[in-house]
Amino acid sequence: MYHLFSHNDLDGVGCGIVAKLAWGNEVKVSYNSIGRLNHQVAGFLENATGMDTLIITDLSVNEENEKKINEYVAAGGKALLIDHHKSALHLNEHAWASVTVEQEDGKLTSATSLLYDYLDREGLLTKTKGADEFVELVRQYDTWEWDVNQNFTAKKLNDLFFMVSIDEFERKILTKLNSSQPFHFDEIESKLLDVEESRVTRYISRKKREVYQVVIGEHLAGIVHGENYHSELGNELSKEFTHLDYIAIVMAGSKRISLRTIHDDVDVSEIAALYDGGGHRKASGCNLTEKAFKQFVEQTFYLEPLKRDAFKNQHNLKGAPSGSLYKGRNDESIFVYQKGEGNWVIEISQKPLTKTFSSFETAEKHLKKEYFAVLVRDADWVGHLLKFSPYYKK
Repeated sequence: MYHLFSHNDLDGVGCGIVAKLAWGNEVKVSYNSIGRLNHQVAGFLENATGMDTLIITDLSVNEENEKKINEYVAAGGKALLIDHHKSALHLNEHAWASVTVEQEDGKLTSATSLLYDYLDREGLLTKTKGADEFVELVRQYDTWEWDVNQNFTAKKLNDLFFMVSIDEFERKILTKLNSSQPFHFDEIESKLLDVEESRVTRYISRKKREVYQVVIGEHLAGIVHGENYHSELGNELSKEFTHLDYIAIVMAGSKRISLRTIHDDVDVSEIAALYDGGGHRKASGCNLTEKAFKQFVEQTFYLEPLKRDAFKNQHNLKGAPSGSLYKGRNDESIFVYQKGEGNWVIEISQKPLTKTFSSFETAEKHLKKEYFAVLVRDADWVGHLLKFSPYYKK
């Protein structure tokens, strides 16, 4: 009997689905949170016989279970761990573990894609067009490649995953994959997904007014409390507040934090590791430990949320060499403009700072970090310019 322990997100459940395509009723699948996995694996190893095969996907085990799996395999048991998180690479020293972060072509992997290829190589599964499409959708969503490719089908797949129970999702996908048709959503699913898209948009719009800015360690973080749509929320907030190094989505109920970034020079898996977590460079998660609570919750409790930059401007635009006008939290006028090649100047109430900046992005990050500045609307920009007109009357 095969016993598969996998994560309870889309990629983890994708592993369960392709496992059932290969083994059918011969595999018993258990979906777990990150915190629950090690307890489940320890329980399995206590009662396992040599006839049981342990498979772990999209999650990694702690040091204690690592030793127990070594003992189980040494005694004749069979085990396989397939993961794609950088934090699990150390497990590759064992013959029973295979952790691959990138494909040979440089694309990021998912646990579903790795298990699917493994089952194909071992002759345990015959690939089909529908299954190929499903696995690729899971991979693109889990690696956030869908956003770059604008593959909204991948996003809709994850939306469907959260709209129904895991059992129903499994049943729906297996029915699709066992047919000879290409992967697609039926008419009812498409209508439900359209409604869900509207709900997500409204939710994110509200959360954009609930972001708190704070310095944690070497980074400028954006903190928001949210229980839903973590990937979409983290991505949209990162795009809205580009000066922030990363977004931390606090889930008080489950005592977890989801970390997201769009910046190539920030690795949120390293930040997550400080709080008993891990994951990918741009998407990770960790526990809301006592230390994390003090930094991400207590430190931001009495702060005011960030104000949004004007977003329908036609004249006062970010990065304009002739200048962009901001307003600080104390209503001071802040003007940032380019003076010479690669030389950006910030003026606070018409007084330039002695420090200059090599790019608009670094200048804007400084004025947002130090002054909580926001880009003003066109009307305020015009009013500012009129003050310098010889016809202006106070």
